[in-house]
Amino acid sequence: MRKLFTTGVALAAVALAAMALAAGTARADIIIGVAGPITGAQASFGEQMKTGAEAAVEDINAAGGVLGQQLKLLVGDDSCDPKQAVNVANKLASDGAVFVAGHFCSSSSIPASEVYADEGVIQITPASTNPAFTDQRAGPGTFRVCGRDDQQGAVAGNFLVKRYKDAKIAIVHDKTAYGKGLADETKKALNAAGKQEALYEAITAGEKDYTALVSKLKQNGIGVIYFGGYHAEAGLIVRQMRGQGMDTVLIAGDALVTNEYWSITGSMGEGTLMTFSPDPREIETAKPVVERLEAKGRVTEGYVLYTYAAIQAWKQAVEAAGKTDFDAVAKALSSAQFETVIGTFGFDGKGDSTRVADAQYVLYGWHDGSYAYAK
Repeated sequence: MRKLFTTGVALAAVALAAMALAAGTARADIIIGVAGPITGAQASFGEQMKTGAEAAVEDINAAGGVLGQQLKLLVGDDSCDPKQAVNVANKLASDGAVFVAGHFCSSSSIPASEVYADEGVIQITPASTNPAFTDQRAGPGTFRVCGRDDQQGAVAGNFLVKRYKDAKIAIVHDKTAYGKGLADETKKALNAAGKQEALYEAITAGEKDYTALVSKLKQNGIGVIYFGGYHAEAGLIVRQMRGQGMDTVLIAGDALVTNEYWSITGSMGEGTLMTFSPDPREIETAKPVVERLEAKGRVTEGYVLYTYAAIQAWKQAVEAAGKTDFDAVAKALSSAQFETVIGTFGFDGKGDSTRVADAQYVLYGWHDGSYAYAK
């Protein structure tokens, strides 16, 4: 009798353990990631992405999660370095992430996309605009929420021709995938509209002294510089132009949508122009999220809401698929429309967002420490 009792207790213990394990599995978190430049020169954009991702995960979990499970967010720091981006992608995949919102720099998103495609991880970048990201798509799970540099460059090039048709224009880039790609698309549109740039130059990102470039701009009587690159270098170029008494206008792309630009330039940044999509903070569906973030003292500029929307789109695709399986979610992302904080959009056959095709890019101007639609 003692042996039967002991055996019965042991079997009961095993059964309870199995039930506990099953319950634990049912409640297991779904792991997702956000990846971008948390440190380094572009850290302000990494902060935008992290803020958007954390807000989305907090709101989704508060509403019951995804398929009855809570989301767990992992943060990867690539510092906008391609090799580090590959390491981050491998780490997120090995840690069990089924989806990553990232990266920021095109030079990071493109090599990382190969890893995610190989590992069966859905990737939606909120911010990488180089056309090659989708034109040379790594796989069916690769998407972007933002627009493309050929769209952005067309708007910039046509604006330059209309607004500055009599000025000498210089096109300058920082040799990065983003900067050179955007500069070349702008040049293409400018030339197609019948205007030739007076100078085409390249700088090295990360340097502090652009005296040689500024002197060359001054000697050639450049009235407008179109800059393909990031806010730090743009700010330094403006400061150094003003230091040489130049009132040359600087126009750039969406990598200036951070208040850090004004921190670098101060009032010397007054009148700087840039292209970006219509301000997502003004969309009705975004206002509750913006208000909650601002109440906490968090930024809402730039790509905060784009990152939030990327996670929303993935969530809705998972719910449509009924599982987090790569193939099923990729198919759902490719065949549905998603209701998000930046409006309703889907993805086309390349993985590009259909939203920007409708909304297009617009011009913004820096004035008194902030950016707003240019008049």
